[in-house]
Amino acid sequence: MTSLPAIGLQLYSLREALKADFAGTVRRVAAMGYAGVEPFGVPDNLAEAAALYRELGLQVPAAHVPMPLGDDQARTLRVADAYGLTRIVSMFGPDQFRTPDDIRRSCDRINEAARVAAENGLALGYHNHWWEFQPVDDHSPYQIMLEQLDTAVFFEIDVYWVKTAGIDPVNMVRELGRRAPLLHIKDGPATAPELPMVAVGDGSLDMPGIIRAGQGTEWLIVELDRCATDMFAAVQKSCVYLVTKGLGHGR
Repeated sequence: MTSLPAIGLQLYSLREALKADFAGTVRRVAAMGYAGVEPFGVPDNLAEAAALYRELGLQVPAAHVPMPLGDDQARTLRVADAYGLTRIVSMFGPDQFRTPDDIRRSCDRINEAARVAAENGLALGYHNHWWEFQPVDDHSPYQIMLEQLDTAVFFEIDVYWVKTAGIDPVNMVRELGRRAPLLHIKDGPATAPELPMVAVGDGSLDMPGIIRAGQGTEWLIVELDRCATDMFAAVQKSCVYLVTKGLGHGR
């Protein structure tokens, strides 16, 4: 990397707090020093949320939204317009990866969604979990995806789920290079999906090695799906760790 990536927070980490006090929670995130946020879904308060991010100087590098297909197309494009996005990120669940044919059909839908996104000035990214790396009839879903997906589709690599699946995230980030401009950064034991996570830097992942393996990484997006400690404390500690280790920059 020639320059440090920016540090953002996937707001899903604070989903319960956001339900109770959206504006107050986002203001706390900004005060922690995060450079940006990655929203999720199609919120009822879309216009107000976008205005708040602008007011606080929080960049929105991407949002997790449904693929812009069928009934979801208009809603997803509305989110992208409100936030002023150039990138959107989607995913599929494990049911779409049960057979090789399932995987190929999923790739076809991702490619179709990427074409719709491109027609609207957007790049589509795919966010992984662990199931994309579990063998299916001696096939690797991830390898099929690399072969079948249009090169315009980028990857938002979740390094924690990669390690949970038994894959070395350092090698994966290095191999994908500029096709992985966004990394999801979370930490913990990475031995089973249901285990609670910890603040970045307190778990088992080699964060310096992973992040420094990136080529063209633009954003490090912290996401803790669940945590055994206070979530606000964990996301703040995560940002401090990434900054003090010289791995990324905040506001």
